[in-house]
Amino acid sequence: MGKRVHKVLIVDDSAVFRALLSEIIDSDPQLEVVGAAVDPYEAREKIKKLKPDVITLDIEMPKMDGVQFLRNLMRLHPMPVVMISTLTQHGADATLAALDLGAVDYFPKPTENVAAEMGNYRQLVIEKVKMAASANIAGATHRSQGEISVSGRNLCSDFDIIAIGASTGGTEAIRNVLESLPEMMPPIVITQHIKAVFSKSFAERLNRASKLQVEELSSDKAPLVNGRVYVAPGDMHMQVVKRAGRYYCVRNDGEPVQRHKPSVDVMFSSIAEAAGNRAMSILLTGMGRDGAEGMLEMREAGAVTVAQDEHSSVVWGMPRAAVEIEAAQQVLPLEKIATYLVGKVYG
Repeated sequence: MGKRVHKVLIVDDSAVFRALLSEIIDSDPQLEVVGAAVDPYEAREKIKKLKPDVITLDIEMPKMDGVQFLRNLMRLHPMPVVMISTLTQHGADATLAALDLGAVDYFPKPTENVAAEMGNYRQLVIEKVKMAASANIAGATHRSQGEISVSGRNLCSDFDIIAIGASTGGTEAIRNVLESLPEMMPPIVITQHIKAVFSKSFAERLNRASKLQVEELSSDKAPLVNGRVYVAPGDMHMQVVKRAGRYYCVRNDGEPVQRHKPSVDVMFSSIAEAAGNRAMSILLTGMGRDGAEGMLEMREAGAVTVAQDEHSSVVWGMPRAAVEIEAAQQVLPLEKIATYLVGKVYG
């Protein structure tokens, strides 16, 4: 018995792009395009008739935009959706809103010079559609527990830094953790696999949702300060260094690691060296294994290490890799991670 074939519905108003996407998806033996729709109204009928396993959904369409359609769909008929985004500021904001509503992932529309990159683009599309087909949609639904009270408790001095890494499903998982944290925590550094055009919008969304002050690392070097959160810029690694008794986060324009830039491994490894047993690392939902080896380095240096559990992860890839090599001391559901962190740093 071969692997099950996943049925895909393409929703896009461009005939040229529908044809390109159909050709790419149908080229994989585990995927089959069962239909296409030019707008959300046609999509609604075809979902009922064709019962697809996955939908690719263009953000910008006539009659109703993709985000509004997704809002209706996830309320009435939750299913795996991959958004097709334009690499613009508007596209970034709309894509992050779609992820907030429960879309599993996104990939960009190809640009004019995509011919040279078509091999990579083909691989990206197939990988993301396949991954969405097996994603945990329940894990994509947002669950907030409210801010954790630390009234009358003091921040302890055992931990200098908290590091969080994530990929697929991570934009909302990270928000879930941050929005429950009190306004005073040790400095938090975040590497989320994300494109450069998205990372500033992502940091701004986190800042609005959290009592902490969240910013994209926009300079080559920034001192780490309690109560602040630093997000790695898209397409740049972020590392932590210690100079004259102070911690700084720095940007690094090196090669991708595990095909990722920014890479969680790069960040975790630098913290193992800079902070040793005075750090904590959290590895959240994501495809692949980026972060597992870096987390093992942190554990071996004496740091506290936590992986998200399978049930609450949209894709249990990166946390699973950490668990398999015994890098994670704790495996926790998403909704318990903020409480665990507060318990550690408030003694």
